[in-house]
Amino acid sequence: MICAAFIVAVFPCAARAYPVNTVEIVSTGNAANEVVTVWGGGQSDFDVYAGVYTLEKSGGAGEGKFWPNGTISAFCTELSEAAPEITTKYDVIALEQGPLSAAMGTEKAGYISELWGRYYDSSWTGSGPFTWLQNAQAAAFATAVWEVVYEDLPVSPLKWDVKVDGTWGVGGFQTSFGGGVIANNWLHSLDGTGPMANLRVFSYNGSQDYIAEVPEPATIALLGLGSVFGLLRKRRTA
Repeated sequence: MICAAFIVAVFPCAARAYPVNTVEIVSTGNAANEVVTVWGGGQSDFDVYAGVYTLEKSGGAGEGKFWPNGTISAFCTELSEAAPEITTKYDVIALEQGPLSAAMGTEKAGYISELWGRYYDSSWTGSGPFTWLQNAQAAAFATAVWEVVYEDLPVSPLKWDVKVDGTWGVGGFQTSFGGGVIANNWLHSLDGTGPMANLRVFSYNGSQDYIAEVPEPATIALLGLGSVFGLLRKRRTA
């Protein structure tokens, strides 16, 4: 009974599912980035900002409260949509369910979680100024994310290639810039043994979807909640 009371008091979400998970955000520009030319994702020979997108959060509900109001750094997942120019209420959904236009599934979500866990660098965020290497790496990271989102799953991570469209038909993704070598090296290293980031997708039909990392205190709370439930299951078994 004490354990149950503790769960309700400290983790009210444990007593009932969140009725709604949202964040209210507006785009305020970019942090480290580079302009790259892309083919795919609804674009053809089109120049886009590849890198960190800066979002200003002013409200949220459910899991959206994991992020404090203020600046959130994120990566876009939809090349055919524009960034929100006014404050917009986005749904917060599981990584494998995004982007809204076509759910990526658990295997692709695993690639992106490991990519983030291994190579994401917080020095790419903020107001800068940024070095040429930080801009190139942030752009490489963004193109690696787009490669996973838009391409068919390869038989091996060694087959990921941001410089080649490897998907038949209208799907697929391709880019042309020097940082593509960095992106490919990172993608080729993904084998499921690296650290996995806890990520969510901010999703809205009509504006760009974004991937953002759950802030560390919330991640720790979720892990702690899992431990409490594990203890309760053991006690019930006993």
